[in-house]
Amino acid sequence: MIEITNLHKSFGDDHVLKGITTSFKKGETSMIIGTSGSGKTVLIKCLLGLFEPEEGDICYDGRHYNEMTLKEKRILRKEIGMVFQSGALFDSETIESNIMFPLKMFTNQSYEEMLERVNFVLNRVHLENVNDKYPAELSGGMQKRVAIARAIVMNPKYLFCDEPNSGLDPGTAIVIDNLIQEITEEYQMITIINSHDMNSVMEIGEKIIFLKDGIKTWEGSNKTIFKTDNKAVTDFVYSSELFKKVREVYNKS
Repeated sequence: MIEITNLHKSFGDDHVLKGITTSFKKGETSMIIGTSGSGKTVLIKCLLGLFEPEEGDICYDGRHYNEMTLKEKRILRKEIGMVFQSGALFDSETIESNIMFPLKMFTNQSYEEMLERVNFVLNRVHLENVNDKYPAELSGGMQKRVAIARAIVMNPKYLFCDEPNSGLDPGTAIVIDNLIQEITEEYQMITIINSHDMNSVMEIGEKIIFLKDGIKTWEGSNKTIFKTDNKAVTDFVYSSELFKKVREVYNKS
């Protein structure tokens, strides 16, 4: 479990996170949602250790980040997988080299051992025979699957995804959503997704955190989000293109 307690983060006079308290469980797909500037990305970067909060605590399975030694933080880093919004694949490297990169950086495995693991995760994301291809030779959806394969190649405990469906068509986005949820359940990872995509929220949002102006103003699931009377949440939900269309259809019926 990841437990966050009273987390605060500022940049100069800009108080971005204002006392965030929540937790994330194994095998659960969690979504952080909110409008631009709400603090979603800053919260993710605090969880990744890229930003140091001024106040509060982040605890990873009983390990308090602010009490960790540098060596312990390096161990934690090996336990984290990250899927970036752009995919962040190395254009000049093959798919095999892209996925093998974390193994080369963090392990002493032989090439044969690394290749076996690369092929395993490629198979897991339903991509075969692409080892020698380059990212530009793959579709956007296939590139995202490669990014997921690279993120899980180290068998992480924690998976972070930053807008994983950005730039994808709705059908491909659903495939990526389902894949992330399947892997989360299969490997019992803690998966946290920063998203503004209400399709994803409704598809796989087992836990949803809504941020507004750096404050956690609502917490629930895709089964309870429509039952809330929190105006900030309902304004956000019903401003999405998905629910604009739903309301249009409903009003015509």
